[in-house]
Amino acid sequence: MKQVKNYNSWLKYSSLALQLLVMIGAAVYGGIKLDEKLRISPLLTIVLPLLVLGVTFYKLIKETTKLKNDDKQ
Repeated sequence: MKQVKNYNSWLKYSSLALQLLVMIGAAVYGGIKLDEKLRISPLLTIVLPLLVLGVTFYKLIKETTKLKNDDKQ
């Protein structure tokens, strides 16, 4: 049973990595398009991916601390 749990957690975190790459790519693309439209060249191209990274790391920390607390009980 423990091997299945390890496989599921590995699968969950690998999907999180793929999700992170897709979201960063979308944020960069959206930032470039918005910068062209609003004529504020590198601002949103930098801010949007950093915002995505911040939200993703917050989500990752929240998930791992929840798992850590569940293992203690």
